[in-house]
Amino acid sequence: MSRPKLVGLAGSFSRPSRSPALVETAAALAVRFAETAAVYDESAAFPSENIRLLHEAGLVALTAPVEFGGGGAGFAEAAEVIRTIARGEPSTALIMIMQYINLATIPTGRWPGHLVRKVLSDAVENGALINAFRVEPELGTPVRGGLPATTARRTEKGWSISGRKIYSTGAEGLTYAIVWARTDEEQPRVGGFLVPLDTPGFTIEKTWNPLGMRATGSHDAVFDNVAVPLDHAVDIRLPEEWGSRGEGQAAWFGILPGALYTGIAEAARDWLVGFLKNRVPTNLGAPLATVPRIQQAVGEIEELIAVNCRLIASATRDVDENAPFSQSEAGLIKVVTTENAIAAVEKALKLTGNHGVSRNNPLERHHRDVLCGRIHSPQEDTVRLGAGRLALGI
Repeated sequence: MSRPKLVGLAGSFSRPSRSPALVETAAALAVRFAETAAVYDESAAFPSENIRLLHEAGLVALTAPVEFGGGGAGFAEAAEVIRTIARGEPSTALIMIMQYINLATIPTGRWPGHLVRKVLSDAVENGALINAFRVEPELGTPVRGGLPATTARRTEKGWSISGRKIYSTGAEGLTYAIVWARTDEEQPRVGGFLVPLDTPGFTIEKTWNPLGMRATGSHDAVFDNVAVPLDHAVDIRLPEEWGSRGEGQAAWFGILPGALYTGIAEAARDWLVGFLKNRVPTNLGAPLATVPRIQQAVGEIEELIAVNCRLIASATRDVDENAPFSQSEAGLIKVVTTENAIAAVEKALKLTGNHGVSRNNPLERHHRDVLCGRIHSPQEDTVRLGAGRLALGI
């Protein structure tokens, strides 16, 4: 059975060559982000200053097409930047994942041209953020099927949108949302409505209080008769015309989360290495780093991180070069890389005992953050079920 090709970008935009300077810039910013990461974790405040610095560095519009002044980055560069940012402050990196995916995969053949230009130019010039609001209290994630309760009612001037979205990553700092809603038509259509979030009737309820990734601002987004023009129904279709993801997004959602959580694992490894080199127990009279058993355990962590980095590098190269790459592969990469990252941090935690779980040290924060890798779609059960059925021809 031949594997379906999965296209990364939904348009035919040109791209510049990869820029090591941008990755170096991200690395410098990650050092600054690490200095305040514990503050954002404690307060769960939106990392506005981090986003501002990323915009000034030209990284907020990294995946926006070059025709609109963006970086035009493909998977390899985007994944490397995300992994680098996550080593400093992973909530910021997750907000950037959503930004990068939505800027790169705007279906230009469906969206009105003036709205494409508005969203992309705003990101380039002003650092405007965008994300898709899809998850609902009753529905859960649309990836598992079902129609949203959020409804777009046709009016004389356009659409009136009402409903509630949960886990709306970055809600506090967004300029635009692509709201997944159903129409009130006799035969409902479903899809994305572009909503500028300064529109009357939109409010945020600050419900986000998780174990980890606390600064993503993933609060409830409430729409109470929010009016948008007719052409802001940017991509609505009959339900059967939709796949599990919009065109071109599956690879992004498969690869970029793995890069983020690998970055967290690297941050945990870096702290662990410093701890082991500096910790000199009285009974040993030498740093813990000199103990062969400890060295082997650190080697196991390195193994997990190295596998992730190689897997992500290979996958991003294939997609950027338009090699065959299926949705099933994308999901498997997400599961493998996030589970490897979790295992790496758990091994570090096991080596450090009370020091690792102390809130005076960053390792316990890295552990809480990395566990969130399991939350993101696609989840382990749907990925493995789909891969199994594909292999069995069912």
